[in-house]
Amino acid sequence: MPTEPIEIEDLLAALKADRKPRDHGPYKVKVGDHNLNFTDAIIDDPTPTGRQVIEGAGFRKAEEHLVFQILRNGELEELRLEETTDLRPGQIERFLVFPSAESFRFDIDGKRLEWGHKVISGRVLKKLAGVDPAKFAVWQVIPGKDDVLVGDTDLICLADAGLEHFFTGVPQTTEGGAA
Repeated sequence: MPTEPIEIEDLLAALKADRKPRDHGPYKVKVGDHNLNFTDAIIDDPTPTGRQVIEGAGFRKAEEHLVFQILRNGELEELRLEETTDLRPGQIERFLVFPSAESFRFDIDGKRLEWGHKVISGRVLKKLAGVDPAKFAVWQVIPGKDDVLVGDTDLICLADAGLEHFFTGVPQTTEGGAA
């Protein structure tokens, strides 16, 4: 007798529809890289480990990768290889996987985040801050000096000593205004 095809629960679609995901997999999740380019991955387990997320996204040698869960409030939280996360409460939107064994902390708009790559671009900083990249700019705070405007394609090293600080805002314009 033919078996019914298994319906895959789209985790992001469930969250956008403001409903809790169902209690059983398989789940379609979004997994991104350090440029925030996301692809789909299928995870059967409602409580996957970091290893399952990495392998579900098609990466080999999970030990050579870091995985972060992107929570609904925009925060990033590292998920260790053997640590589990629960997809059913609807608090996780997506995951980021980095080919790295080291994470780097920084602060943007007063929110401390971790990142799995030693460099980060201005555009990614804006996205992580939750601002419109076309309307907002990002600056790096340099103690004792003027703040530095970070362009979308500029790469900032997070591996230097100390915590890097950034803030976003609407850039000032000197173009003619309407009366």
